[in-house]
Amino acid sequence: MKLHIKNMVSNRCKMIVKSELEKLGLHFMVLGLGEVEIMETLSDERQTLLNDRLNEWGLSLINDKKSVMIEKIKNTIIELIHYTDEQIKINFSDYLSQKLNYDYTYLSNIFKENQGTTIEHFLLTHRIEKAKELLVYDELNVTEIADKLHFSNVAHLSNQFKKMTGLTPSYYKHLKLKRRNPLENV
Repeated sequence: MKLHIKNMVSNRCKMIVKSELEKLGLHFMVLGLGEVEIMETLSDERQTLLNDRLNEWGLSLINDKKSVMIEKIKNTIIELIHYTDEQIKINFSDYLSQKLNYDYTYLSNIFKENQGTTIEHFLLTHRIEKAKELLVYDELNVTEIADKLHFSNVAHLSNQFKKMTGLTPSYYKHLKLKRRNPLENV
């Protein structure tokens, strides 16, 4: 049985879900961002109990098709930006369409309708948060960060970074107080 979970965006969230499943004596086969496949079929009562436990952590089970699709869009973006070094060779819209097997216009419309923002803005927000993280770690220079995060060049990264944060990447890098948002809050 496949369960879809809202707000499951980090490895910490995966650990929480795993722990709650184990507490309920449930066995999972696959645990990924936003979804888990369990061996058992859940009764309505056990599903409610699991949902209540997940709610304590800011997570929740989702069942309606649109909400599941929105979570898949978010998790595809989060996985690409935060958890892989995959360099996509096509437009992001084509990548997302291929990954989710839906037309990008459809994905874009339901995302905007339900989230009040565009997929592009959500993607940019995550790219900027990842840029902040990479600037703090100080392992890559700004050119390498721009390349890693699929910006066309350093100027493009710098312009977008300044629009989103009010600071240039180089100024942000030298701040003593780094203002990053936890992934769960982005």
